[in-house]
Amino acid sequence: MSKFWRWFLILFTISLLNGCFYWARAYKTYLQMDDFDQHFSINVDDEFRLIFNDPVLFDEDFVSLSKLQPSNKSALTTGESWHYWFRKVDRDGNIIQPEVKFYFDLNFNQEEKLTQWAFSQLFLQMAPAEFLEISIRSLGGADINQGKMQLKANTDLVEKIEAKLPQRAQVLKQLGEPLEIDSRATQDIYLYHFQLETPSIEEGYEDRALSVVKLIFDKKTDELIKMSGRFIGLKISINYQKFVKK
Repeated sequence: MSKFWRWFLILFTISLLNGCFYWARAYKTYLQMDDFDQHFSINVDDEFRLIFNDPVLFDEDFVSLSKLQPSNKSALTTGESWHYWFRKVDRDGNIIQPEVKFYFDLNFNQEEKLTQWAFSQLFLQMAPAEFLEISIRSLGGADINQGKMQLKANTDLVEKIEAKLPQRAQVLKQLGEPLEIDSRATQDIYLYHFQLETPSIEEGYEDRALSVVKLIFDKKTDELIKMSGRFIGLKISINYQKFVKK
């Protein structure tokens, strides 16, 4: 089961309740997922880049939706780039040394519309590129839960991939030791905290700056079988087993 981009909610429910045009734009972006290859492109090298071929969302939408400002901004010849930096911290919020960090980069064109979302290499240790791509693609035709205001992707609608699940040793080499390990009969749940570097948070949403990441490993195979976390107000949950050919 994949849950991704909880921002893409019901157009009329949200717009009628809040009068917020950004919900309408988020919903329009969700509708584009039905014809993914027409509206989006993916490029993977040292990072994973989701390219919006027909941009809809504005930069102000992300502040309205996430309640968080980016870590910093930089000018581009074609617009502006927003950088979100997440650093591994202990339970008291202190940055752990040696430093472990990852980023999201959002590029906007001169019309201030989102054209690209980049995920750094370290983030791909938790969500490998092939699984991140199929998770995003699975949003086409996703079920919308009006009560919970979220998308629930239907993994049966996407073709399964031939890919190896990440190994525990490989993940730990990049992320280091977790804050906590919850050992169960067949699984080990690793807990990590990552703090977003941000100059401004809307009052009442301070908890959104902290990303609590859970990685679930199969005890027998040492494979990473599921990850979940919330990043800049965005809930990402990927069950890798659902996407792999058996």
